[in-house]
Amino acid sequence: MLQNNPELRNKIDQLWNKFWSGGISNPLTAIEQITYLLFMKRLDELDLKRQSDAEFTGEKYASKFDGKWIPPRFRAHLRDEDSPEERLKKLEDEKRYAIEKRSLRWSEFKFFSPAERMLDHVQDNVFPFLKDLNGAESNFTHHMKNAVFIIPKPALLVEAVKTIDDIFEVMERDSRENGQAFQDIQGDVYEMLLSEIATAGKNGQFRTPRHIIKLMADLVQPQLGHKIADPACGSGGFLLGAYQYIVTKLAIKVGTTNLTPDEDGFVRSSVAAALTEKAQAILASSLWGYDIDATMVRLGLMNLMMHGIDEPHIDYKDTLSKSYTEESEYDIVMANPPFTGSIDKGDINENLQLGTTKTELLFVENIYRLLKKGGTACVIVPQGVLFGSGGAFKTLRQLLVERCDLKAVITLPSGVFKPYAGVSTAILLFTKVWGQKDMVTRPATEYVWFYEMDADGYSLDDKRSKQEGHGDLQDIIAKYHARNPATDIVRTAKCFMVPRTEIADEQNNYDLSLSRYKTDVFEEVRYDAPGVILDRLIQAEVGEADEAELAKVQSGIVRDLLELKGMVG
Repeated sequence: MLQNNPELRNKIDQLWNKFWSGGISNPLTAIEQITYLLFMKRLDELDLKRQSDAEFTGEKYASKFDGKWIPPRFRAHLRDEDSPEERLKKLEDEKRYAIEKRSLRWSEFKFFSPAERMLDHVQDNVFPFLKDLNGAESNFTHHMKNAVFIIPKPALLVEAVKTIDDIFEVMERDSRENGQAFQDIQGDVYEMLLSEIATAGKNGQFRTPRHIIKLMADLVQPQLGHKIADPACGSGGFLLGAYQYIVTKLAIKVGTTNLTPDEDGFVRSSVAAALTEKAQAILASSLWGYDIDATMVRLGLMNLMMHGIDEPHIDYKDTLSKSYTEESEYDIVMANPPFTGSIDKGDINENLQLGTTKTELLFVENIYRLLKKGGTACVIVPQGVLFGSGGAFKTLRQLLVERCDLKAVITLPSGVFKPYAGVSTAILLFTKVWGQKDMVTRPATEYVWFYEMDADGYSLDDKRSKQEGHGDLQDIIAKYHARNPATDIVRTAKCFMVPRTEIADEQNNYDLSLSRYKTDVFEEVRYDAPGVILDRLIQAEVGEADEAELAKVQSGIVRDLLELKGMVG
């Protein structure tokens, strides 16, 4: 990861500094513009690689950069009332402005000189081509419609292009020398760029660390053919995490053997080249994300496209509002929804029945609603959800225990989301058993598995530096999948199981806080007898004096100590 590659971190810092000094000081604006450039670079590289692979295998591949392209500003606007002659003239005029697509490649335009020519070409041709990449009807084109390329200075573009080339060179060398998949290193780079967004954390929106996403994917184990969603997807981290998990399992299934655990102990691959065309199509249609920030929607789309998903299903929607009507659609939901936010009471979907405007509660209820029966969710919540005393808190916990099989509650250390916030969080893992309108004939949960994570493999301060080992990550996965109510009964351990009957009884009233059920261990400490302690104190005062000499002492602290010793015997 980047923590172990100071050269890469330095290059990324240089890139940020260039944008700052070049007049783009808003971090969210900067990351959007940087992402466009990264996307241009990666698009060219992926296309060249696919061309090379096709030549090696003998398969046909239609490059995105073959032929000519007409910039939108020069396209003919044909009208029904145009005569045949007028139509012909417009089309002939249009052809004159067609440009060779190969000039839109990163590897071509980066050599354009002077700098003004490069900036004009990227603004007028490359960026419009990027926006139009998947055709007029595509979801990507729809969300890119209002995107703008606003790098203001030719010199900034030239410097940014050079720095991004340097970053890719370091990534490729790191991939060769350390055996890590290039796309995974690219993911680290992109995540670091995203982590620099100073506005992250606003309204409770926090970027989820990649190792926590991997942990959650290993817990739910998504499969090819599952329909997977994140109703507050941000830059698409959870969708990418599910995608990488599935791709890795499929690669192992077909005999891939060169996969090694990363520094967090996870085996992952982003490379879907070994998949059949049918499997790739199924996988691409399986991932669905929604967000209420148009910029994050664009970032999420490009993030997934840079990882090989040509047409991601990420859309601009408020999944808590009346306008979002999906229900019982998904096999898997993975999410880290906004904490502490609120929503206009008049716009809350009427199918949500908690009677609150707290988004941390509404999102969990909504995730339950989105799941098919038998579908599983893995969601991060603030720990207050586990024990809050308000009516909506209790009602939600009862829903999770009675209508769902609440499989696990995993508490996380408070530093996991630093430097954004020190909020204490937990992972809830549950499977939907009863629908909203079903009559519950028996509670769905029998036992809940609790685990108290002490460490996640990183320091819990603002720096979040990598520590030796994996923390509790791999232990959580192993013990969760091996959990057994007959043996996980020692409540002084890091993990244990609690029966639903105890959680639901009158005393606990559906409280899901781990501390409610854990038994504290008090270690017995044995002390020396008072006389022995006093002897040590006297010895420290007078050194090696014998009893006769001690008896001669008539004043000072030694006299008082001797007197006290006489009293205690």
